[in-house]
Amino acid sequence: MIVLLQTLLSLLHNPSATASSSSALNVYNQPLSACSTSGMALTGFTRDGTCVEVDDDAGSHHICIDLSSTSSNGENFCQVTGQSNWCAESMPCSDSSAQTCPVQHWCVCQWAFSDYLQQAGGCDAIQEIDCDATNVKAVEAYRAQRGVKKYDDAFDCLVERCGLSISYA
Repeated sequence: MIVLLQTLLSLLHNPSATASSSSALNVYNQPLSACSTSGMALTGFTRDGTCVEVDDDAGSHHICIDLSSTSSNGENFCQVTGQSNWCAESMPCSDSSAQTCPVQHWCVCQWAFSDYLQQAGGCDAIQEIDCDATNVKAVEAYRAQRGVKKYDDAFDCLVERCGLSISYA
């Protein structure tokens, strides 16, 4: 009942979006974990805390990054990708929309993630990835773009960081 209520509330927040976090899978083909939890700002395209597949999400916000960590050069995802520094802001909390919490774990766009890798200097130079909360749809999208270097690198980074035993084949 609570899950149904949360789904309805998220659809009311964004009525043109459709998503199902209960059937979403992470990169291990296990149920997708929440990206943001208690004490963190609420993430997700529908602001349900998960990196779910959503019809209206052109950015495909499938990759959960720990923004409280820093890349090897000391810059965060926003700074490296040239976005406004929302990474350092506070937003409504995962467990209480009446309060604000720091952005810590966040569902980032899989296409911006591939640019982030290139601009940061590779997989070893980026912030931590929460693999349990990263949607398998990112792996599938990168696999579908096989042969494009930045997507090959993003695929390889997820394989490396998450300890996946999969290949492009």
